[in-house]
Amino acid sequence: MHGLLDTPAVFNRLRRQLGERAPDLLLPALPLRLGLTSVAAAADQLGRQIEAAYPGSTPLDLLGFSIGGVIARTWIQRLGGHRRTRRFVSLGSPQQGTYTAQPWSSRLFRGLADVKHGSALLTELNSNLDTLAGLECHSFYSALDLAVLPGWRAVLPVGGRTPLPVATHPQLLRDAAALGPIARELLR
Repeated sequence: MHGLLDTPAVFNRLRRQLGERAPDLLLPALPLRLGLTSVAAAADQLGRQIEAAYPGSTPLDLLGFSIGGVIARTWIQRLGGHRRTRRFVSLGSPQQGTYTAQPWSSRLFRGLADVKHGSALLTELNSNLDTLAGLECHSFYSALDLAVLPGWRAVLPVGGRTPLPVATHPQLLRDAAALGPIARELLR
């Protein structure tokens, strides 16, 4: 799942890194509308796209970048996605909130409000981790990230955590130093 200002094309370098070893990928495009769309509405759309592409109970591995990781997590924890998810990889996602979202209006920018530090959504997701506990979870993040501020907040409350040696949020999906460890995790 892509981030706020991204399209599925943000994953092109990672797809090349994975090569033929991961041929069956769904790269959903969700209209996040610069943060106007709430995370819950985007998670519902994500669930519909997953069901259309993989009907039934096919086990899935999910990767979410930036706000896309919170959207994927919301689908897992709120909408029953945990029943189909085998592994969840969070990449630079404000799973514990980000101070860069604080100044934005909660009335207008519902999606951004959902990733504010202390938001009702993140508080709810963090209050019951049972659905995540049964999954393989891993968080990748940049300690220097300015999109998720501070960078160490870009981690799930469960699972492994790997800091990546990149300086900016976009480098998480552009820099070879980040793509290598992410690809290894996805292919294991």
